[in-house]
Amino acid sequence: MEIDKKLIAKLIQVLEELKKVTKGQDILTSEANEEKQNDETLGNVIIKSPIVGTAYLAPEPGAKKFIEEGKKIKKGDTIMIVEAMKTMNHIPSTSDGIVKKVCVDDGSPVEFGQNLVILD
Repeated sequence: MEIDKKLIAKLIQVLEELKKVTKGQDILTSEANEEKQNDETLGNVIIKSPIVGTAYLAPEPGAKKFIEEGKKIKKGDTIMIVEAMKTMNHIPSTSDGIVKKVCVDDGSPVEFGQNLVILD
């Protein structure tokens, strides 16, 4: 197999130009994003969505939210509602802890297995 030195030189030139253009910008690959997410959730309990639907953080519009960051919750407490096919499904906490992060917005769609809440 023969290596085209002109092609390699052109590739290096393009990469150097790209490096100059992106200098100072925080560009993460999908692997780096996953690594960052793993660092964020390391040692914490992650509550994932058991179904596909729309997430609601309060029992009705304008009402007090089920959980907020920094709030202490117990296993079995409702953390949010996921509506699927006009059915309101209360999602319980899988363990005791303090809410570190709520990963979804009110009224946003959620997928099966998507992170909903991270507990300390």
